[in-house]
Amino acid sequence: MTATVSTTDTPLNASRASSAGFARKAKAYLALTKPRVIELLLVSTLPTMIYAERGFPSIGLILATLVGGAFAAGSAGAFNCYIDRDIDKLMHRTENRPLVTGEVTPREALVFSWLLGAAAIAILWFGANPLSAWLGLGAIFFYVVIYTIILKRRTAQNIVWGGAAGCFPVLIAWAAVTNTVEWPAIILFMVIFLWTPPHYWPLSMRYGEDYRNAKVPMLGAIAGAKVVSVQVVLYAWAMVACSLLMVPAGGAGWVYTVTAVLAGAWFLYESHSLYNRAQREDISDKRAMKVFHGSISYLTLLFIALAVDPFVGPAAMAG
Repeated sequence: MTATVSTTDTPLNASRASSAGFARKAKAYLALTKPRVIELLLVSTLPTMIYAERGFPSIGLILATLVGGAFAAGSAGAFNCYIDRDIDKLMHRTENRPLVTGEVTPREALVFSWLLGAAAIAILWFGANPLSAWLGLGAIFFYVVIYTIILKRRTAQNIVWGGAAGCFPVLIAWAAVTNTVEWPAIILFMVIFLWTPPHYWPLSMRYGEDYRNAKVPMLGAIAGAKVVSVQVVLYAWAMVACSLLMVPAGGAGWVYTVTAVLAGAWFLYESHSLYNRAQREDISDKRAMKVFHGSISYLTLLFIALAVDPFVGPAAMAG
């Protein structure tokens, strides 16, 4: 006589199932925050703090600003997922987001968004200063209300003005260190503002069908490649010119100056290459995405140079 022992309902298996369920839920909540966007925003935060301090700020201030900024961006991203859940299910690029798959309910996402936003403001307020907290609140408001609710579904200029939300981290970083907003921070704000269209419009060209299906008027989806490429070139030139204002108006040194010139020249080359191919009607998704990925490399190099600059040599226009 043999006994059959069932293991399906043992405490160990139940514990494993519970752990797996928790991990899956945690991963879903993390996805709501759009972590790749947060990574990009943080690339500009720490270098700006170092430049404002002309050295390394205290570890506590760095952590408070980075965590508070990440929570603010995550809150805005989660609100965006909640508001856009109806169109996310229509696009291949977003069809696996947690609110589309059902991993997170709309109510859970909304509560999570509010809690994360409240935590962000508290961390910035007490860990840095009230000005940085107000700027964090402004960033959330701009992304959620101005971009997601008002502009995104109504105008092809959505990413131009709505993209300003992604410029706030440099203001938050500068304010956290100096308790004020000065010209260098404003110049960096404008660099990212002008960077956003040539960064995002090539992506919208790649996913044009998605945006058309969802009836979202991204320029890359509703205008031809010739029109988009002209705008990419114009914004790229304006961005590079603005980045060089850090030399006379922001006290930037040789490391930043050389990097801004070389990285800017490289990105302008890629933008003009996109334009030339578009005029010949020889454009491809691969070429458009090369400009998209190149824009990320450009911004990363520029802010790495900004962080190194205070430690190497005098200002480029000194003496």
